[in-house]
Amino acid sequence: MLPTIEWRDDMVVMIDQRKLPEQERYVECRTAPEVARAIKTMVIRGAPAIGVAAAMGLAMSVARSKAKGTTRLAGEFYKLCDLMAGTRPTAINLSWAVNRMKQVFSEGILAGHSVEEVATQLRDEAQAIHDEDVASCRAMGAHGATVLPDGARVLTHCNAGSLATAGYGTALGVIRAATEQGKRISVVANETRPFLQGARLTAWELLREGIDTTVVIDSMAGALMRDGQVDLVIVGADRIAANGDVANKIGTYSVAVLARSHGLPFYVAAPTSTIDLTISEGGQIPLEERNAREVTHFGRSRLAPEGAHIRNLSFDITPHQYVSAVITERGVCRPAYSDSLRGVVEDVPSKGAQ
Repeated sequence: MLPTIEWRDDMVVMIDQRKLPEQERYVECRTAPEVARAIKTMVIRGAPAIGVAAAMGLAMSVARSKAKGTTRLAGEFYKLCDLMAGTRPTAINLSWAVNRMKQVFSEGILAGHSVEEVATQLRDEAQAIHDEDVASCRAMGAHGATVLPDGARVLTHCNAGSLATAGYGTALGVIRAATEQGKRISVVANETRPFLQGARLTAWELLREGIDTTVVIDSMAGALMRDGQVDLVIVGADRIAANGDVANKIGTYSVAVLARSHGLPFYVAAPTSTIDLTISEGGQIPLEERNAREVTHFGRSRLAPEGAHIRNLSFDITPHQYVSAVITERGVCRPAYSDSLRGVVEDVPSKGAQ
């Protein structure tokens, strides 16, 4: 399993996803601002993965702090928490992880622990977030494999694999689990403009594991569905509202509409940390808009003429009506999502979770 992010000595080390598949290059972050920059510039991406990265960066900041007392340390720490949380606004896992680190820090300070003791507690918490994510993805895969029939031809959008998590993956974790059970699964990977996470990352991951993968341009999905060459769709998520509306990579909504039009199941795989019960519906989710250069250029080559107006929304909202089920580490949630999602987040029985 590819190590997306890990401790190495006193550094946070992550694979540079901008360089794949041409280069397998690792970035060494020695300060929390370097981790924040890596998240912002998409050295590391994927909702669970950036949550892990933020937690590790915050733990490293305290371990490396020159502060002599906890008052000054607290000022430094909370400033860095704001920096991390502001790097990418759509993925709820980021603020979820930052809040966990804040809680551990606050408890340590209130208990009168030393700077060194608090640093150890934060590192332990960051590692726990990492390890829990891997375990969550494996459990999600086991639940999700039940909805993938043998011989399924699965369409994906963006990358929701090991690279988007601490390991194993969400949507691709479901595919991995099904193949580990001996099911014959083939994947159609939308290239996912403009950053090409499907063509560069999803295909790279799956081919490394010997999973049959075909890359297509995003606009080809409907034609494949019409011709009976897709059996179902499975994607990840960056935030899921209480009613089941899903924020995911731009273009996901189009795929969901196409799947509904052709009578195909549309599944979302995400950990419970991606479910935001404080937001009632998708219209309340902040959607990140990134630099126009990601659209106007490929590498150093300009694709669009100067003077053209550019929009580069990174995410869109898929209404819950288009979602057949949400696969989590605690079970498969089905409508009504207001009940089933709350049940898995609060870890209580609900009628919609299986």
